[in-house]
Amino acid sequence: MEKSQKVNSFILHALKGVDKEIETGLKGITLNIAGNNPSMSVERVTGEDFFILSKTLEKNPYINGLDVRYNLISDVGAYHATKLLQQQYNLVYLNLMFNDIGPKGGELIAKALHKNTTLKYLRMTGNKVENKGGMFFAAMLQINSTLEKLDLGDCDLGMQSVIAFATVLTQNQTIKGITLNRPILYGEQDESTVHLGHMLKENHWLVEIHMSKHDVRNCGLKHLCDALYLNKSLRYLDVSCNKITHDGMVFLADVLKSNTTLEVIDLSFNRLENTGAKNLSETLASHNRSLKALSVVSCSIQGEGLVALSQSMKTNPILSNIYIWGNRFDEATCVAYSDLIQMGRLKPDNTDVEPFVVDGHVYLAEVSNGLKKHYYWTPTYRDTFSHSSNAGYSLVPVGQQL
Repeated sequence: MEKSQKVNSFILHALKGVDKEIETGLKGITLNIAGNNPSMSVERVTGEDFFILSKTLEKNPYINGLDVRYNLISDVGAYHATKLLQQQYNLVYLNLMFNDIGPKGGELIAKALHKNTTLKYLRMTGNKVENKGGMFFAAMLQINSTLEKLDLGDCDLGMQSVIAFATVLTQNQTIKGITLNRPILYGEQDESTVHLGHMLKENHWLVEIHMSKHDVRNCGLKHLCDALYLNKSLRYLDVSCNKITHDGMVFLADVLKSNTTLEVIDLSFNRLENTGAKNLSETLASHNRSLKALSVVSCSIQGEGLVALSQSMKTNPILSNIYIWGNRFDEATCVAYSDLIQMGRLKPDNTDVEPFVVDGHVYLAEVSNGLKKHYYWTPTYRDTFSHSSNAGYSLVPVGQQL
């Protein structure tokens, strides 16, 4: 690289901020060079820029996290990222989400992690590593024994690589959280879910699994629930944005009667309807005393089902967080959740609705709270990690960064 190459002004600005933090004696700093920062003019980081950045960070004892989401580092930058992983012995968090990294870049990063012994959390979200790249990451998990959380959501993984992850995770004892959202699946219905269900029967170390947009149907949910009778480690189950209906809630409600480890369940954007909501509420009211958070956002539930869920909170002292926006509220629903909030049973930070009164009638307004509101973006107007907006990660803290 030529010495005369211009240094990206955005990188310089970020490094100056880090220098000030170092001067105050801080260690364990995360360098934030997110390319989607709306509060300032950003010159997005390219692969060539990442070379300079990686050289700057080599042997730096103060920085242990690097966030370069929403830039343009591509496979060129992925090559330099591998060098950084090989030579920076303090890096525990690396966020490369949405950086136009393809299968070749994914292969390079996965192979670099064969020998890396420090990185604990890697986000590859939105990089189209596809099935080929996914296979290299699955192979990496057979060798790497330090990575605790891996996010390959929206990476266009194929059926083969999803099955490979399910197979590898029956043996891997260090991965605590895995995100396999939105794979590109062709084949038998729920085939991948069957394999992941088998994995959960064998794996007793995984704490968090995200299977959003995974084409999970009722049959697939049954396989997962069958596994949860045996699994004693999983605390966070995300099956949002799937094809689950009220019939699937029969299986989930039944397993929740005996499962004592699940603390967070995300069922958002499934078609549960009143029947599914009432099945859940009956179990939560009379049997389950371990679930802390439930999201049923946009699940086609009407007043009767929503009121049933609110009633379950009156007899269940453990369920603290519930998210219901996007369903069909009637006045009984509005009054029920308003009462929960006013009596202190439901804290305002633990739900996504807020009551207000017009002409003597109670209504509910939306509040920006949820299990993972800041999964794709982080706000600039308040703390990056807000417990009320990211309750799932607060209740089940696997990895300190989003």
